[in-house]
Amino acid sequence: MTESPGAPASVAARRPSFEAFRNPGFRAFCLGSAAAMLADNVEHVISYWVAFRKFSSPALGGFAVISHWLPFLLFSIHAGRLADRFDPRRIIQLGMVLFMGVSIAWGALFLTDTLQVWHAVVLLTLHGIAGVLWSPASMLLLHDVVPVEQLQSAVRLNATGRYLGMLLGPAVGSGLLLWLGPAYGLFANVLIYLPLTIWLWKARYGPKFRIERPVATPPNRGFADVIATLRAVRGNPTIVFMTLLAGGASFFVGNSYQAQMPGFAAALGHGDPGVTYGMLLAADAAGALTAGIALESRGLLRASTRTAVILAMLWCTALGAFAMTSHYALALLLLFIAGFMELSFSSMAQTLVQVNAPPALRGRVIGVYSMASLGLRMFSGVTVGMLGAILGIHWSLALSAVALLTLTSVIAASVGARRSAAT
Repeated sequence: MTESPGAPASVAARRPSFEAFRNPGFRAFCLGSAAAMLADNVEHVISYWVAFRKFSSPALGGFAVISHWLPFLLFSIHAGRLADRFDPRRIIQLGMVLFMGVSIAWGALFLTDTLQVWHAVVLLTLHGIAGVLWSPASMLLLHDVVPVEQLQSAVRLNATGRYLGMLLGPAVGSGLLLWLGPAYGLFANVLIYLPLTIWLWKARYGPKFRIERPVATPPNRGFADVIATLRAVRGNPTIVFMTLLAGGASFFVGNSYQAQMPGFAAALGHGDPGVTYGMLLAADAAGALTAGIALESRGLLRASTRTAVILAMLWCTALGAFAMTSHYALALLLLFIAGFMELSFSSMAQTLVQVNAPPALRGRVIGVYSMASLGLRMFSGVTVGMLGAILGIHWSLALSAVALLTLTSVIAASVGARRSAAT
């Protein structure tokens, strides 16, 4: 295997610890994004609890997962194109407004006790669309907020902030639910989206603040853009390999094992609600949070194709071992390691894609990457969930991890073959 082809030396070189966080603009953007992710998860906690308690519908629960990831699969390339053509700050703000509107609508329906299934379907869909407006535009805006030599630090810290929001979301959501009730809890949740929304209003980033001349972007051709974008970057193996790695990870595993955690917890003897069950839920996110802090504080792990693939292999190994263990303490450790490896390889893959993307196609390349890394998570419900109904969740997760490990091995061999051909 080899270092990522075409990656600037500044990205590969060791950088100071928490480098991007020393940038005031990035610091505000990162903290605002973490708060928005917190609000996103607070809404999930409250709305899911009320809706599923009211309707007791497994089908609605399945739709909640589909509606969250399907927009990324269908619309990421379009969201990336929008961020290419227009100010990404405004695209993110549009997503935040949709998020806030959905929270207000949930709250109003809970307050008046008029919630119906079709209301839930519409609101869950709008929430998914808000997410896809936010994600590619947020990745693209990083190029304006930080210089290229700080990009790996920025991507990793931004991902860490999002994991922190995911980690705290259930606790804050439960607290608001108990303190204010579901309706007023969601009304209060709207305020958590405001810091990022307000900061973006006057932040001096985006197209009109760029020093270089704007690059003309190709016209929109709908879903043909996906094929056209892939063809345009097929000569850059870094983008191809990292997008394939992220897509494979989402397709085979994603975060579907978290939805199966009650089953794993029961098998480990901790299926009842309580601290021990909560620790299983939090171990993965805690590992990711630790990775972000530890790697940034030491300036470790240069961004390279080789390193990203190795980290992904270690992630597969940790998840496969977790699937088969019957020891609670070992399960916690393996989930922690899995979270550490996931943030490490995913943030590195994203960095390499963003750095190597041609400026004229950057938003679309990011859109394709987002489609692969997030949209394909919808299918992990089949590889882990539905297959688990046939084979059991332990075997389905283990086999999915093995399938992904096989794919990463093929990627590793391809990278090694390119290196041999180049020497």
